[in-house]
Amino acid sequence: MPKVKYSQEHEWISVEGGVGTVGITDYAQDQLGDVVYVKLPEVGQRLDKGAEAAVVESVKAASEICAPASGEITEVNESLADDPAQVNADALGEGWFFKIALADPADLDDLMGAGAYAEYVEGL
Repeated sequence: MPKVKYSQEHEWISVEGGVGTVGITDYAQDQLGDVVYVKLPEVGQRLDKGAEAAVVESVKAASEICAPASGEITEVNESLADDPAQVNADALGEGWFFKIALADPADLDDLMGAGAYAEYVEGL
């Protein structure tokens, strides 16, 4: 089973075999409201941890999605172009944004597990 980690910026990453699938949390999509547009990174693009990877626009705001780890984009969720509402409907599943081949798995060490993230959100 892949391990899921969470950032303070409300991104999640699920890592399996050195590749992380990245999206935003239910908390983030709830705060954004109805998602109307998603700008995804390019396949092959190299990103440093914390760099802007994607942009999500909702009826309320636009928000950057940052790379929770350094690496190279291997895949993007093309279906979000036609149906950005997938982010609202299934933020932790079908609403994923991109996959990234991790340059350094240690990048994940300072991210939170599910319990710590739940506590973090409760404190907001």
